[in-house]
Amino acid sequence: MLHFTIERRTEPYSTANSGNPLSIANDNQSADKTATTHESSEFSPRQNAVLAVALEMLVDGGEKALTTAGLAKAANCSKESLYKWFGDRDGILAAIVSYQASKVGGADDRASPSSPEAFKAALTTFAEDLLAVLLSDTSLALNRLSIGQVRGEQARGEKAGLGGVLVEKGKRRIEARAIHLLAHGKHQRFISFDDPVSTYSTLYGLIIGDAHIRALLGDDPQISEDGQKAHAARAVDQFLTLHTNQPL
Repeated sequence: MLHFTIERRTEPYSTANSGNPLSIANDNQSADKTATTHESSEFSPRQNAVLAVALEMLVDGGEKALTTAGLAKAANCSKESLYKWFGDRDGILAAIVSYQASKVGGADDRASPSSPEAFKAALTTFAEDLLAVLLSDTSLALNRLSIGQVRGEQARGEKAGLGGVLVEKGKRRIEARAIHLLAHGKHQRFISFDDPVSTYSTLYGLIIGDAHIRALLGDDPQISEDGQKAHAARAVDQFLTLHTNQPL
């Protein structure tokens, strides 16, 4: 989903092209046409707004609908800015998935809860956000799109496209954040475990179960939007029962 550091960028995300400094300055200063309710600290507010537009284009029209020219027009920015921030089209796809993955809070490389209660709260936030992101219409559309492309990519001997990006920038990044939090909990003796990867798999299974595959198949995930917080709390309680001597 590899250890990494997320920091707020005030400069362009990438330096793939020099672009036009004036157009980039104007893009950073212009009002966002699309607001985002959960901004990634990996990108500037303007870049987050552009990625929100790109995600909408990808979900509505598929991967072929996402072009630099189309995104520049829809997001009211220049193509030079897009190249400066994200690089090429593959870079935009990677940034979109990173943007989605950043919505899973509670567990990042800076998380260091100092009490059992704070540790439980961080796990609960992670569980709530993981449910909200994986069961959202946008994430489901991204996953369905990538699944539909896999067979064609394999038949043509092509490298993994959107699916590979989802694994590398989404799944592995979220997993790395969660394992960091779990390792911190073990170091502080809030929980005990032997293998961090299998322990994360247990946590993930308690949170998600078969809800994600149900949702991907169009079935009722049996976790309503209103019930996600209660489900997350139960999953964390069950996890802590398995990995602590007494409930937190």
